[in-house]
Amino acid sequence: MEQYARSGLTFDVTDSGIKRHGTVVLLHGFPQTSHSWRQVTPLLNTAGYRTVAPDQRGYSPGARPDGRTAYRASELVDDVAELINALGDGPVHLVGHDWGAAVAWGLAASRPDLVRTLTSVSAPHPGAFVKSFLHSDQLLRSWYMAAFQPPFVPEFLIDRFPALFDDLLRRTGMDDEQLADVHRDVIDAGALTSALNWYRAMLLNTPQALARRVAVPVTHVWGAHDTALSRRGAELAADFAIADFDLRVLPDGGHWIPEHNASELADLILGRAHGH
Repeated sequence: MEQYARSGLTFDVTDSGIKRHGTVVLLHGFPQTSHSWRQVTPLLNTAGYRTVAPDQRGYSPGARPDGRTAYRASELVDDVAELINALGDGPVHLVGHDWGAAVAWGLAASRPDLVRTLTSVSAPHPGAFVKSFLHSDQLLRSWYMAAFQPPFVPEFLIDRFPALFDDLLRRTGMDDEQLADVHRDVIDAGALTSALNWYRAMLLNTPQALARRVAVPVTHVWGAHDTALSRRGAELAADFAIADFDLRVLPDGGHWIPEHNASELADLILGRAHGH
């Protein structure tokens, strides 16, 4: 598969490997594309899994609707549900990093028939994330989410002062290669406003989505040096899992686990998938 369509939008897909043991769908976060999984997918393919990584809504050139309402969580979740249906492989092993993890939690909660296992990376269940505001320094860590809310202003500042945005990402642990990818695949590709609209649509999401629990087996992976997401949120994710839940903390991990801890992450994905 190279592309799939939903509601007049066309999504680009990176599809590799042969399905001997199952299919793994990988969802990227902000501000990245499916390219962020390039070190993980060969390891999963070698282990006998087909891997499918879409460029999600706002990132694929053919899937950039205008306005923040088009980026509600329900739309993001339905995009991935349509992808899994189009694959025709049955329930998949679902993996998500950062915003992709939030989408993965939402899909696993609302459509368990499509998800065999869930491996969430960095970002916990959205309900756990909000709950962590009351039990940790997460609110302070999330200051940038408020800064992204005004229309036009963040885009203007990033365009006018790119070094400041680069410095912000470097503080989270991004390296020069990743920064070059962000500029090439997101900023220069015209995807920045759409990517920021994920944040601008946050307040449009329903309280029910924050409370809905997940009935498929879950492994949550968190890096001990993550500057964006607190350990408390990772711990609270267990409250939103009905089935088996396993929290794995990477002592040397930061926020960008798919690239900086690819081998460890692949082993955890395979460990979760092999049992199901």
